[in-house]
Amino acid sequence: MPEIQYFSKEITLSPQSEPAGKSFPAKLAYWTFGDVSNPAVLLPSCYGGTLATTTPFLYSTDEGNKPVFPTSKYFVIVTGLLGGGESSSPINAPDPWKGADFPHVTYEDNIRLQYALCESLGVKKLHAYIGFSMGGQQAYHMATLYLDFVEHMVCLAGSARTSWHNWSFLEGPRNALVHSIDFKEGRYTETPLRGQRAFMRVYSTWALSQGWYRQKCWEQLGFKTLEEYLEAGWSGEKADGNGLLALLWTWQKGDITLYHPDDKGDLAKTLGRIKAKCLIFPSRTDTYFPPEDNEEEVKHLQKGEFRCIETVWGHIAGGGGGTKEDTEYMKTEIARFVGAAYA
Repeated sequence: MPEIQYFSKEITLSPQSEPAGKSFPAKLAYWTFGDVSNPAVLLPSCYGGTLATTTPFLYSTDEGNKPVFPTSKYFVIVTGLLGGGESSSPINAPDPWKGADFPHVTYEDNIRLQYALCESLGVKKLHAYIGFSMGGQQAYHMATLYLDFVEHMVCLAGSARTSWHNWSFLEGPRNALVHSIDFKEGRYTETPLRGQRAFMRVYSTWALSQGWYRQKCWEQLGFKTLEEYLEAGWSGEKADGNGLLALLWTWQKGDITLYHPDDKGDLAKTLGRIKAKCLIFPSRTDTYFPPEDNEEEVKHLQKGEFRCIETVWGHIAGGGGGTKEDTEYMKTEIARFVGAAYA
């Protein structure tokens, strides 16, 4: 693994942040690959994601993978979300921002920090901005905040605005954590394992589809039972409770219409402002970001295309967590969309 790099900048928290308008010493964790003179591609992380797990199938050659964006031809930037554990987060922030006192940051805070990073690297335009889940939402926000900065935007299993159904789903794991006996209103001195385990177990069912469970797809991953699968991947032991809530708050507040008050919350109007070529790419069985919402979004984009992964692997298929066929389909369509030589 390459060493994590950090971009530090004192930022003014956005109007939707809490506390709004305050100065915050932000650190953005990132990797870069390739030469900055080549077309730039930015890949932002998702909920629970790290730099290492952020869509590596798009640029890495590890394990024989054929990348869409070989680093010999593209300048690839991978960034971590504020709150995600590598960038500024409750677990690593200095006083007075540590732990439960970490600010409620927004997508706007993240995107403006990423844009500042690009400026510092000498990137004047992104050939592509591609994100999965919360990364897909960031893709919409970057394309809305900086209308002339992104040439191609790809939203994988995300949305322009967090729906009320999505918001309500997130209330389930949130309440499981905050009401656990060991969470202590975020001022714990030992990892709140009971609360984090409860959070993850509530969260896990939504990440996949009913068909996935019906077909016992955990067996394809080498697990004999569902319980074995859940213990291995959804125990919550490696998480940080305050970090989980910080990211969740950002997710719940996602709404690109906030940047254009004159649109008065009319998503169609705000979508119509986006100049980037957009590929909106959900999973058919995603319970967080259903394809029906994305189909409606594409109707209002100036240059929008819709593709859908036909899979039982639910939400996680959009991040490369589905079948090889699912991931290959995404790679082929993304390459076609951005004009990359991939076959």
